[in-house]
Formats: sequence, structure tokens, C-alpha cells
Amino acid sequence: MAVKLTKNEQKKQKDQLKQYERYLPTLQLKKQQLQMVIRQIESDLSQYREKQNELIRSAQDWIGVFGENSTFDASRQLDSLVRPDKVVRGEGNIAGVVIPVFQDLTFQDIDYDVEQYPLWVDRAVLLLRDSARIDALMATLKVQVTLLEKELRTTSQRVNLFEKVKIPETKENIRRIGIYIGDQQTAAVVRGKIAKKKLADKEETA
Repeated sequence: MAVKLTKNEQKKQKDQLKQYERYLPTLQLKKQQLQMVIRQIESDLSQYREKQNELIRSAQDWIGVFGENSTFDASRQLDSLVRPDKVVRGEGNIAGVVIPVFQDLTFQDIDYDVEQYPLWVDRAVLLLRDSARIDALMATLKVQVTLLEKELRTTSQRVNLFEKVKIPETKENIRRIGIYIGDQQTAAVVRGKIAKKKLADKEETA
């Protein structure tokens, strides 16, 4: 974009450059913070996956009896005893991005007659609830990553715009205006000297 080769435009360009150079470190810091938080959440996700696997492994010695579940009538199978109700989430803020924060997964309060079930059912209900909570927590963390990655893309684009376009472009405009103004001042001095010499010559011949 063409710029006016004037002192006013030079001042305007210098003011813009100061703004860009003041704003860029903030953007770079935000970019680093987002990258760091995303890495941490992805690490947390990996840990929760492992925790869920450990939960399943810890039940290997008795999980075979789950086969008995198919012998219960439909109204008494485990699915009827463990029914998630709602995911309770709060709100957090990371680098200006509002994200959901997992708090709890509630379940419908279902009473069952322990005498109608084998002993392993109580443990199975607790296991399924713990596993469901981890699923809900991981789903919330994935939403966090999605939101933060979107903000990271936008922030990275702005950093690139400032670093590779706006700041170099503004510096070049200031340089061009400075050269033009310098040339104009030099030309004015030369014209002044020529005019002075002509006047002096004229006075000598008078």
C-alpha cells in the first residue's frame, strides 16, 4: 500500500511501529502459554488413559464373572444399575480463552436389592462409575484442547503477521519516507545556495 511521503506520515508510521513492537511480545507470550498448556493437557489425557487401563487391569482377577451379567433379566443387568445423570462443569480461563472445567459426573440414584445379586456386583458398579467419570473428564479435556488449539492458530497467525509483514513493512515505509524527506531537504539547501549565488552574482554585476 502506497504511503504519503510526508513528515506527518513518518510520525504516524513510527507510532504504529511502536504499537506493533509493544504488542508483539504479548502475543508471543500468549502463544508460548497456549502451547505449554496444550502440552500439559495432552499429558494429563495420557495419564488418565493409563489410569483407566489400570482400573481395568486391577479387575482382571474377578472380571470374568461379569459373564454372569448376561444371565440376569434385562431390568437387573448392570446397565440398569449405572446410569450417568449429568456432567457438572465449571469455567476456567487460559490466556483469555474460556474453557470448561470438569467437576463431577453424577449418577441416577438407583437402589437395588443386594440379595438378588452376587457379591461382585457392588464392586462392578463402583468400577463402572469410576470409568465413566474418567471418560467424562477426558471428554472435557479434549474440548479444552480443541478450544485452545483454535486460539493458538489465531495467535500464531497474528504473531506471523506482526513479525513477517507489519513490522518489516512499517520499517521500510519509515526508511523510504526518511530518504525522501532527506532528499527534499538536500535539494532545498542546494536550491538555496544556487539562489544565493545568483543573487550575489547579480549584485556584483550591478
